[in-house]
Formats: sequence, C-alpha cells, structure tokens
Amino acid sequence: MRGEAGLLADLDALAIPFAAHEHEAVFTVAESDAVNAAIPGAHTKNLFLKDSGGAFWLVTVPSEARVDLKALPAAIGSKRVSFGKADAMEQLLGIAPGSVTPLAAINAAPGSITVVIDARLAAAPIVNVHPLRNTGTLGLSGGSILDLLRHWGHDPVIAPIPVQESA
Repeated sequence: MRGEAGLLADLDALAIPFAAHEHEAVFTVAESDAVNAAIPGAHTKNLFLKDSGGAFWLVTVPSEARVDLKALPAAIGSKRVSFGKADAMEQLLGIAPGSVTPLAAINAAPGSITVVIDARLAAAPIVNVHPLRNTGTLGLSGGSILDLLRHWGHDPVIAPIPVQESA
C-alpha cells in the first residue's frame, strides 16, 4: 500500500496542482458541511459498492446527490449493487469507512475495483476529496483525479450518475 506519502509523491511527480486543507475528523456528508463551507469547489461523497457478480465499485458523486441505487447499475455498466463491507474496503483500498476517496485507488491493484466519477465532477475545476484520511481535504481538478487514476492503472468510468428526485 502506497498510502498518503505515495499520493503526495505522485502529485508532485505529475506536477498536479492542489490545495490541502486540514480539519477535524468527519465521517458523514452532514458532518462535513461545516468544514466544506470554508473550502471552495465541489464537494463529494463516495459509495463503496459490490455488485451481484462480486465486482467492487467506488462511485464518487457530488455531496448533495441522493444516488438512485436501483438505476445506478445501468448507468455504470454493473449488475445489481449493494454496499461493500468495511473489511473488503480496507483490504482493497487500505482505508476505513469515513475516509473513502477515489484517491484510495492508489492502493488498489489495477482491475480489482472500478472507479466511477460523476460526469459533473470529472469536468469540475476544483473537486474536494480526502487524502486517504478524514482529517484532511485535497482540492484538485476533476481532470487531475482522472489523470491520477489512469497513472495508477485504473480506467475510470465517467458517467452521469442517476439521482433520486427530491421529495
């Protein structure tokens, strides 16, 4: 596992600009709202999923999105999905719940997980994600996140993620 040190080394080696923010630990989108208010750019939430065929998926969406889990498989090309277990997350990505980030793909063997980025985030100038821990946030462009994923041997899926209509 390359961890945060490997992530920072790759950001430097690839000359990817980013803004680093330190803050108290946040475990949910609701807890992060106060922190996010002081950090410019798009904020994210991440879903660690396993499909009925046994494949793992990491889906990154805007923090305010209420993902339609019934429509999601068709949008990303998977089978029926459910939430993955914490032990599988730790084994595949080297992170614990609350620290989920597409940047954890640095620790995943190519082909072991499919990373999906919502199309709006992929095109965003600043996307805020955890640096493999929930006490920090890195702001970098959506394109830079895609570049990192490809650098690590992952072919990210960019898709418009279906969301539930507000009640």
